[in-house]
Amino acid sequence: MAQGYNRAADLPQVIPVFPLPGAILLPRGQLPLNIFEPRYLNMIDDAMAGDRIIGMIQPRPGARDLPGLSPIGCAGRITSFAETSDGRYLITLTGCARFRLASELPTQTPYRQIRADYAPFEADLAAPPVDDVGLDRETLLDALRAYLETRGLDIDWDTAETAPPEALINSLSMALPFEPSEKQALLEAASLTDRSDVLTALMTIDAAESGDGDSPSMQ
Repeated sequence: MAQGYNRAADLPQVIPVFPLPGAILLPRGQLPLNIFEPRYLNMIDDAMAGDRIIGMIQPRPGARDLPGLSPIGCAGRITSFAETSDGRYLITLTGCARFRLASELPTQTPYRQIRADYAPFEADLAAPPVDDVGLDRETLLDALRAYLETRGLDIDWDTAETAPPEALINSLSMALPFEPSEKQALLEAASLTDRSDVLTALMTIDAAESGDGDSPSMQ
């Protein structure tokens, strides 16, 4: 576990946020980030001097300068940190709990800050779900095989077949290149089984669409 947070009240209520389209963080998941923009370097400096908590949240489509923020994000703790010779920060965020965006705060910092409401997702702070979550691993892995084949990719199948359900589902949800709206659906899934169902559906649809697009050139 990345932190000793047992209740929603243990987490900071005001947190900086990193709006990044197509990137989600899930509880107990690990998200590597390459930080180079000055405002976010500043954010990391401040977080490292404090409780090391950052909220990952997706911007809404629209204005470039100050886009709206999605209603749900996930707070993570900086669990590894390195600085490169050219001034970038290489960090890893480990997910703590999802939050509902209660309000965005006026601030003098170059990065955005919000008030986070963790109460709807307090269960994220409990122990990882047990293995019998209703996961249909065979269907999920079949969908993953088809998805990867259409993209010419492969993975360590021994690991995929034996990984704990939460680690498997969340790592795929975070790593696979779905559209931002699809990533948000994975983040907002009510349970691990629901997330598995959404993930399976997204991979199946993507593989079918990719297969249809490729078929004329293969004849």
